[in-house]
Amino acid sequence: MLGKSTAFSENRMLNFRGKLLDLKEPKIMGILNLTSDSFYDGGINLKDDFFLEKAEELHNGGASIIDVGAVSTKPGSRIINDEEEWKILERPLQLLRKQQPEIILSVDTYNSATAQKAADIGVETINDISGGTIDNKMFDVIAKNKLAYVLMHIHGVPENMQQYPVKGNVVKGIRYFFDKTLQLLQDVGVESIMLDPGFGFGKTIDQNYQLLRELKQFNIYNWPILAGVSRKSMIFKHLKINPQEALNGTTVLNTFALLNGAKVLRVHDAKEAHETIRLFLKYNQF
Repeated sequence: MLGKSTAFSENRMLNFRGKLLDLKEPKIMGILNLTSDSFYDGGINLKDDFFLEKAEELHNGGASIIDVGAVSTKPGSRIINDEEEWKILERPLQLLRKQQPEIILSVDTYNSATAQKAADIGVETINDISGGTIDNKMFDVIAKNKLAYVLMHIHGVPENMQQYPVKGNVVKGIRYFFDKTLQLLQDVGVESIMLDPGFGFGKTIDQNYQLLRELKQFNIYNWPILAGVSRKSMIFKHLKINPQEALNGTTVLNTFALLNGAKVLRVHDAKEAHETIRLFLKYNQF
């Protein structure tokens, strides 16, 4: 199988520019939004440098990775250029790197120039919602800087992805994308990858639940699966609530994700996700 990782499957460790993360037990990626229009917590973390307090809260709650994003990727949002993005990211990343040198820092970006600047500051991971489809220089930047990479599947771009969702079998389509793209990453020498099937990114609500149910199919690649369902519309639209009320639903779906093979949970609420993992591990003892 293309893109198969024998190194990861043998020791369950993933290398983040020298920081090793043991994935024998699932880990948490905490979401730190610096956007003004995020669907859940837009604008909160930029006020009075609250992002520093939020990062500490996520870390204390159990997050091993902090994922910092300056661009909204909710349905209908526009693509922004790297200069606009970096104006938002530069100072927070510098302060976060200084305050928490031990934490694994991730930047949520589809711009290769942003990825390079983040690497220069000491960021270890790039979380690319486009899977390299927006900026074709991204993979070379990842490889050159020995960054870890979250390879996510998206159908379309945020501006139109929910207008034209995936047609046909969603799992089969994502498998095809991973087969092709993992080979490209392997060819340029990227060595640390997490796979994100992209819940909500160009999928219907029904497709999201099919994807969650069949998550184990992606274990064939032997790269860790990252599940990002936190407070998403697949929860709040189905339950007819709002994102602020979707923590309980998030916990339920995170449990399903763990049962179906997820090794990393990308969440807004680290403490609750950590408790979910602890209970999942206890359940699996028997």
